[in-house]
Amino acid sequence: MKQYRLSPEELTWRCDPAQFEFETTEKLCCLEEMIGQNRALTAIEFGLGIEADGFNIFILGEPGTGRSTTIRTLLEQRSLKESVPDDWCYVQDFGDGSRPTNIRLPAGKGKNYQKDVDALVVQMAAAIPKLFESKEYEQAKNQIASESQEQNKKLVQELEEQVNKEGFLLQRTVGGLVLVPTKDDEPLSQRDFADLAEAERQAIEEKGAVLQDQLNEVLRKGVELEKAMRAATLKMEKDFLSRTMCHIYEDLAEKYQKYPKVLAHFENCMKDIQDRVDEFRPSQGAQMLPGGKMGRQEPSFDRYRINLFVDNGEATGAPVVYEANPTYFNLFGRIEHIIQSGTATTNFTMVKPGALHRANGGYLILDCREILINLFSYEALKRCLRNGEVKIEDMAEQYRLIATVSLKPEAIPLRCKVVLIGIPWLYYLLYQLDPDFRKYFKVMADFDRMMDNTWENVQQYALFVATKCQKEKLLPFSPGGVARVVEHAARLIDDKHRLSSRFIDVADLIREAAFFAKRHNVETVEREHVELAIESKIYRSNRVEERVQELIDDGTLLIDTEGEVAGQLNGLSVFMLGDYAFGRPARITVRTFMGKGGVVNIEREAKLSGPIYDKGLLILSGFIGDRFAQDKPLALAASICFEQSYGGVEGDSASSAELYGLLSSLSGLPINQAIAVTGSVNQRGQVQSIGGVNEKIEGFYVVCKAKGFTGKQGVIIPASNVRNLMLKQEVVEAVAAGRFHVWAVSDIDQGIELLTGVPAGERQEDGSWPQGTVNYLVDERLREMAESILKFSREEEKGSGI
Repeated sequence: MKQYRLSPEELTWRCDPAQFEFETTEKLCCLEEMIGQNRALTAIEFGLGIEADGFNIFILGEPGTGRSTTIRTLLEQRSLKESVPDDWCYVQDFGDGSRPTNIRLPAGKGKNYQKDVDALVVQMAAAIPKLFESKEYEQAKNQIASESQEQNKKLVQELEEQVNKEGFLLQRTVGGLVLVPTKDDEPLSQRDFADLAEAERQAIEEKGAVLQDQLNEVLRKGVELEKAMRAATLKMEKDFLSRTMCHIYEDLAEKYQKYPKVLAHFENCMKDIQDRVDEFRPSQGAQMLPGGKMGRQEPSFDRYRINLFVDNGEATGAPVVYEANPTYFNLFGRIEHIIQSGTATTNFTMVKPGALHRANGGYLILDCREILINLFSYEALKRCLRNGEVKIEDMAEQYRLIATVSLKPEAIPLRCKVVLIGIPWLYYLLYQLDPDFRKYFKVMADFDRMMDNTWENVQQYALFVATKCQKEKLLPFSPGGVARVVEHAARLIDDKHRLSSRFIDVADLIREAAFFAKRHNVETVEREHVELAIESKIYRSNRVEERVQELIDDGTLLIDTEGEVAGQLNGLSVFMLGDYAFGRPARITVRTFMGKGGVVNIEREAKLSGPIYDKGLLILSGFIGDRFAQDKPLALAASICFEQSYGGVEGDSASSAELYGLLSSLSGLPINQAIAVTGSVNQRGQVQSIGGVNEKIEGFYVVCKAKGFTGKQGVIIPASNVRNLMLKQEVVEAVAAGRFHVWAVSDIDQGIELLTGVPAGERQEDGSWPQGTVNYLVDERLREMAESILKFSREEEKGSGI
């Protein structure tokens, strides 16, 4: 047994504080880059450097490995060296008003443009009303009216002279001009006209018809003169407005002459102002109309203002935007509305940008899970990357029963590097199920949860501790304190040759250790303060563990740590409760008897086992058949059970223990109950590594400590798990004192010798086993079972007369 026993030095790894060349971490500089993630950093550098379409980045890794912090730090540093992207503005669409037009300006020009236009609008609002109240406007308007009246008057006078010559009088009435016949320069009444001779009346009527045609022609010309007067007045007003607007816009047009879309917008504004001349004429003010509606109101000049959509005037480099809540509107912008008189209204000034607009020309960081759970966001993001533009749309429009008129702003060209952060499962799921995903996220940056335990990385860990202390103003750590943090990092990953990259857990340990050091009124954080922080966290989380131990102590859960029993041994299991895991022994019993049912798993039959556990148990049949059924058929039925297990069982780490129990039951050799077993096994009998080895050993140690040490207690583990041992100091000291033991085996034969004290035996050249060995006893028992089955079969055949 000694050759399999591990020394105390093999049970853990200790970080030597002497390797640190500092008195406290206060003397160290801050860590400038991420440690232990060279592969991920190389991928990120490649993804950021390549400018081809589709080379966006997906950062995958476990939470707490520094994914978000690293990418944000790298992007913020990189963005400072890149140019500031342009500003974007939206202006009124003077066509149908539903498609606001975008204008692109250099960074900082957008705010200046907005201020200049705001000042222009104020000037315009003051100048236009004054224009219509000016003396020049009144004179021009009166002149046009006078000329029109003179022309109309001349036409009427000429007609009146002609009418008088023909013996008629042109009389003005409420209904207009009327021809009246005269006699002796006096108008004829109806009676006088009726008393005239028939020939005379007919002559007067003929003259009147001709004169009426001439009167109608004069009236038609009068209407044309009225139209001409209004047209001339309108042209005069537009000319006045044009001269005024040209004067107002002159300075701005010269200032922005390099920007054709700005000049085109100025032209559209001036044309629109001229088209709205009717609104600018002086009125009597707003009046209340029947039904509570407002009459004509004062004209608004807001449509000539600028919506500064994206302002990069104060930026010092390319934007880096992290959107924590990537809803559709937060990502792609929205069109806001206001309620007026019960009606929702909007205009181009209510178009608001999203994160993708703000990140345009830079970088956008998104959480993959968040974007997937927000409706429309993921598909819209792919659409933007595919089309190379960001379009603001009302996504609720497709769900309305009645189509409503809404704005459709002009799309903005997109040039942005998108970074998604998620767990590996999401990456592989999207890659498998979404054909578009691999087109638009071609760069994978894989953050590992561990790093090599090298001198360089240990020194980097010290810098990480120093950085946390300095940034969060914590007490500095001594070399001993840093060494204990590094040791805990190895324990987190369960590997002497690796350190954990889950810096969120390490950072919490640093904060908690500094808290206890401050409570003890010391100036530096020592090793004992880190120990106290670790133990305190365990105490906060181990209530269930203590309750399970109480059940073992009072005999409710049956666990033996002394004596020998055939077909019974202590397996080891791990309980996972959130961020806390602990190990406890579980009694495994095996019963064998004649039959052809093979190995029966009671957990499986009761549907309490998982597929991996079932696979491990099926391997036992392969091992037994390969080793003992080469010269005879198996006539074996076996029942294997986790006693007092009422929940689910998963994993194959108990398969070696179950095989030991099966061999013990078949051979009749008792198993030492002072030894607990963990490890999986393959069909060739090789013991394979398992997880949670530290928790399992410590769990059995606690049970043995409670029941009393005998000096013979211990745990058998796979030899391949020796590198994973990072046991508590208490367990290491108990092993050094000989109160507890840890054995490492590489195959089943080594383990069964430890458990029974009987050699396993090696197969001889003739295929037999040495007498008295475990394998010999098992082989003989299986042979007896086969012969007994054959005997019973013959007797049954004879009795049935077959």
